[in-house]
Order: sequence, then C-alpha cells, then structure tokens
Amino acid sequence: MDRAAAIAQVESTWETSIVPELERYIAIPNKSPAFDPDWSEHGHMERAVELIETWCKAREIDGLTVEVVRLEGRTPLIYMEIPARGDASPDDCVLLYGHLDKQPEMDGWREPLGPWTPVLEGDRLYGRGGADDGYAAFASLTAIEVLASQGLPHCRAVVIIEACEESGSFDLPHYIDALAERIGRPSLVVCLDSGCGNYDQMWCTTSLRGMVSGRLSVELIAEGVHSGDASGIVPSSFRVLRGLLDRLEDVATGTIVDAFEVSIPEQRVRQARQAAQVLGDTVYTKFPFHDGVAPAGTDLTELVLNRTWRAALAVTGAAGLPALQDAGNVLRPITSVKLSLRIPPMLDAESASAQLKSLLESDPPYAAKITFDADNAATGWNAPSLEPWLEAAAEAASNAFFGRSAVYMGEGGAIPFMGMLGEKFPDAQFLITGVLGPQSNAHGPNEFLHVPTGKRLTCCVAQILTDHSKRG
Repeated sequence: MDRAAAIAQVESTWETSIVPELERYIAIPNKSPAFDPDWSEHGHMERAVELIETWCKAREIDGLTVEVVRLEGRTPLIYMEIPARGDASPDDCVLLYGHLDKQPEMDGWREPLGPWTPVLEGDRLYGRGGADDGYAAFASLTAIEVLASQGLPHCRAVVIIEACEESGSFDLPHYIDALAERIGRPSLVVCLDSGCGNYDQMWCTTSLRGMVSGRLSVELIAEGVHSGDASGIVPSSFRVLRGLLDRLEDVATGTIVDAFEVSIPEQRVRQARQAAQVLGDTVYTKFPFHDGVAPAGTDLTELVLNRTWRAALAVTGAAGLPALQDAGNVLRPITSVKLSLRIPPMLDAESASAQLKSLLESDPPYAAKITFDADNAATGWNAPSLEPWLEAAAEAASNAFFGRSAVYMGEGGAIPFMGMLGEKFPDAQFLITGVLGPQSNAHGPNEFLHVPTGKRLTCCVAQILTDHSKRG
C-alpha cells in the first residue's frame, strides 16, 4: 500500500464528505426502539437509513450493491456487498459491522452542544451517534475505496448496518438467518463499534462484558400514608430495596457476589497489565471526577480488569420517588429502580438473569411484594486467539498510520452481535476496534467523535483487509 496516497485519500473523503454527512446524521433523533417504541411512526430511523443508503450507493466501487432489507415488524437493516478484487478467493469473505440507532438524549450537555446539534470544535465532532456508531458505514466503504484506488486485493466484503444495537440487537439474529446464504462464512469480522484507550494507537478489543438488566420494585402498602403516623410500624420500601441490593453488591467495595463472576484467563490478565502500563493514570483520570474524589482502587491493572472482566452494578433509573420540591411527609407505597448489572465474558446471561431474579425475590423481608422484571439479557464475548497474520497485520497498520504499536484490551460494554457471530462462525477471526476514547462519553452528554482517530482507523482497516486477502 502507498501509505501517503492512502492518508491523502482518506483525509479528503473525511473532510469533504464524511464529516458533513455525519453532521446531518447527528441531527436526526433516531433513537433505538427501546427508547422510542413508536420509532416507525416517527420516521427518524427511516431518515437515518435513507441518509446512509444514499451516501453508500454513490460510492464509486465496482460491483457494490446496497440494499435496505426489511423483515416484517422489525427495524430495517442495510446490507452491502462488494465482490472480491485481485487474486483474493471469491469464496472467502470479510464481514464489516456497524449500527445506526442511537441512545437517548441525556441531560447535562454544555452550551452550545446538544444531542441533535452537530458541533465541530477542533478535532471533535460533538453530538449523539457520530462515534457510536454512525461513522462505521462511511469508514468501511472508504477503506475499500482506498484499496480500489491502489489496485490492491481484498476478499468479498459484506457490510451490515443494523438499527437495533442499542436495544440489544434483538432484531439482528432474524436478519442473519434470513441472509445466511448471501453472507456465507466470513473468515474475518471487522466491528467499528468499540473503544480505544487513547487516540495515539489502534486498540483491539479482546473481550466484552455482557449485561443483565431489569426493574426491581418493592411494595408494602396500597397507598401513601403519613410518615409520622406510620414510620416505625410500616417498613420503608426504600430500606427494603436497599437491603435487597446488599444481597448482590458489597456496599463498601461494590464487589458483586461470586455467583456472577468467572475465572479470568491469564492471557487477559497479561493484556490488562500491558494496557495499564500504556495508559498510566488515564485509566481513571479520563472520567469527570469532582476534585478530591478517588477511583475505586489504586492498582491500575485491577482497575482495567474491574471494567472489563468483573461484574458491576449500576442503578440507572428510579420511580416512586417524587421530585425534591414535591416530597412531603409521606411513607411512599412503592420504590422501583432500574438495575444494570454488567457481567463478565463467558457468563451465560440468561442463567445470570434467572439467578438475579431468584436472589432478589426469594425470602422477601416482611413478606413484602417484590418483583424483578428482567429485560433482554446480553451474553458477553471472549475473542478467539489471534492468528499470526492478524496480529502482524494489526501491528503493522497501527505503526503505519498511528506511529505506535497496537494494544489489546477488553471493553466494559456489550456488543450483542459479537457473541452471536462467535457462535455462528467459530473459525472466524475478529478485529473489534473503535473511536470511543477518553472523554468521548458515549451514551452520555457531550459525546464526540475524534475525527483524526476516525481517519487513521479507516486507513488501518484498509491495510488489514488487503493483508487478510494475502494471508498464507
């Protein structure tokens, strides 16, 4: 590959086409179905699909086909296919993946930013969904355009852009089954929906945590009563709920009970140690701690493992609690919270969900009415060992376009698609990477895409695709 020519082409495409298109994409409030049940009627998802479809169809790639596939009652999916080029085997296949649905708005955006207000400040393109994961379709086809421009080979490529990932990808298995013959059996899967520890090198994701979530509710009385009259006789639903969470989590340390943990493979411990050495204290300083607030530990390797290979609980919402200005002297009838339990790779999510329900609902204090209504559970993923060609290709690409070696680390979030593909294609290799680095704040306020990283990663994908076609 002509490195300088690749950089120039990618730079031009990003600046003149991808960034402007992403600005239009960010402005569309195409929230995932879990956050917009009426997504079909609202039409935002359709607008996002049309935007990406139109841009992709206009690319000058010989043999490119772009199709919006629609299964009844499900979110649409963009399916693209590019024939093999050069001496690459037409029977081999690489699958590139991304998604176009978004998380909800969230409060706390600083002026003049907003979830649906694209703002380019220096190297950062702010707004919901640009980095997670709107850029994926554009970067994937641009990487293939680089190879076409230089006459370099690549295997047949399939690009899938789904519209349900932020809801757990519950529509995707139906599309994978429906398109199975057209997809074939990929030997390489490229996913651009992950994170990076810094913006200085390519980061390869080796594992993903899964997630079990649901609504926990505690009721003891049929209606609110005067707290002065009832407290001391009627137990507080909040206190009962707090005690139930203690069954799962150590309140002093945040440690989750052993039933939701796994034995961490030694290779992943070594990789976490290396990642910690590269990152230093940015392992925790990348988060917006208030002055004087300390992280959950001081051992950097253990902190990396905490966010990638250990279970952790977050309470992400609550009901039954009035706003502070409306809080009277009332013992409330119900307290409900939304629980998000991240579970380690290799732990079956369905079993963990059932176990969590039993843990919370059994032996209810005071015979309280306790219910845990689970959401769809997502099992984590542990990547297969890298074949020598992919390890060498990733290292060469990272050095060529970032100037530093590639780093391998697990990620704390979930990409349900990976576990599903790992089961369907056990012989495939996986390149899981992304642009979600320090302060990029995916899912939260002030989310941004670091544009230079997007450009460099596009070049890396191009290099790895052609190296894949020439592997021994």
